[in-house]
Amino acid sequence: MEKVDSLINARWVIPVEPDCEALDYHSVAIRGGRILAVVPTAEAEERFEATDVIDRPGHVVMPGLVNSHTHAAMTLLRGIADDLPLEDWLRGHIWPAESRWVSAEFVADGTELAIAEMLRSGTTCFSDMYYFPDVVARTAARLGMRVCVGLIVLDLPSAWADSANDYIAKGLALRDEYKAHPLVTTAFAPHAPYTVSAESLTRIRKLSDELDTPLHVHLHETAGEIADSVSSHGERPIERFRRLGLLSPLLIAVHMTQLEQEDIAEIAEAGSHVSHCPESNLKLASGICPVARLLEAGVNVALGTDGAASNNDLDMFGEMRSAVLLGKLAADSAAAVTARDVIRMATVNGARALGLGEETGSLVPGKWADMIAVDLDRVNTRPVFDPVSQIVYAAGRDQVTDVWIAGSRLLRESSLARIDEGDLLDRVRGWQRRISLTDQESADR
Repeated sequence: MEKVDSLINARWVIPVEPDCEALDYHSVAIRGGRILAVVPTAEAEERFEATDVIDRPGHVVMPGLVNSHTHAAMTLLRGIADDLPLEDWLRGHIWPAESRWVSAEFVADGTELAIAEMLRSGTTCFSDMYYFPDVVARTAARLGMRVCVGLIVLDLPSAWADSANDYIAKGLALRDEYKAHPLVTTAFAPHAPYTVSAESLTRIRKLSDELDTPLHVHLHETAGEIADSVSSHGERPIERFRRLGLLSPLLIAVHMTQLEQEDIAEIAEAGSHVSHCPESNLKLASGICPVARLLEAGVNVALGTDGAASNNDLDMFGEMRSAVLLGKLAADSAAAVTARDVIRMATVNGARALGLGEETGSLVPGKWADMIAVDLDRVNTRPVFDPVSQIVYAAGRDQVTDVWIAGSRLLRESSLARIDEGDLLDRVRGWQRRISLTDQESADR
């Protein structure tokens, strides 16, 4: 018998690749942190001798979810400026709060809070865009979380850097520090076309091409962004990106709610990726990403939550359900954007967008064992006729019982293995008191 580290026996396994179908009574064998085999349980019991055998008789085992766009540390700003238009929310409330509070300590505690929430929600990899990316990388590595750290760039000074050149220099140093890390990868992350100059964007594009590193940016988020670009530059942002050579297989364009058919054709031809954040777009009334048309054109569409300040959670199960329903409504077709489409968006499509498609995102032998167990033996998910549909239309994040990243079990029967929740919540309450007092002092003035 072959010796393995872990053998997970499940009622259903959804490998996602090659087909997004549920396999009855299958098992996943893990050795050295990677998937060795996905086989029927009867075969696994005869073939493998495991150090750790885990039976999940009412569960789906599937790839961990990939959150392709978030601002993890903004969990500490959850709910401070709800029900406002994007421009007022961002410039009138979020940016001033960040200017007052963002520090290495803020980012460390906010990122740990986000990772705790994401692990409980079945997310095993996230793509971050925020200040102090070194702290994000260090926190994720310490907690065993897979992350693609955005090397943030703006033309505006912040507590992290004082100029675009400073952001880029610090980002390149961080990329070099983590280039061989098994859990941490990097992406260039210019914030948006309206906060980063053409000169800086061109430099970042050259670095992205030279280093074969993804380029992660907010793009075509609102109608106002389009109008301002036309007024200021005489062209829409995507036209500006095309002129600057930014449309490429390395580009991850976030939001993309304002698209014409020729835009979609160009994105598809360039091989660029789209990160769809349905709930944030809905809450801020930013617009609707035309997911069905993007998929029809062959564009790789991933799924993200955005930050908890604008969502207000990091729940990828919620994003899957919102994406599938909104996608049908936008396409005016109940057959458009299926449950299988959004599971791919939330797993392997996200991994591909981040340049990790060969390493994670599906349960394929050789890939890292990044996976989750979801209990469908609950009143809200019984009876089970189609486990794939049940995950998208009926299951919730509270049904995630176990999470593995690189074979390490970070959520064990609904308990976090590496995070002291009591200590974490004490620190978060401290931030709440400080931020609330500052808000009250501002109101009194």
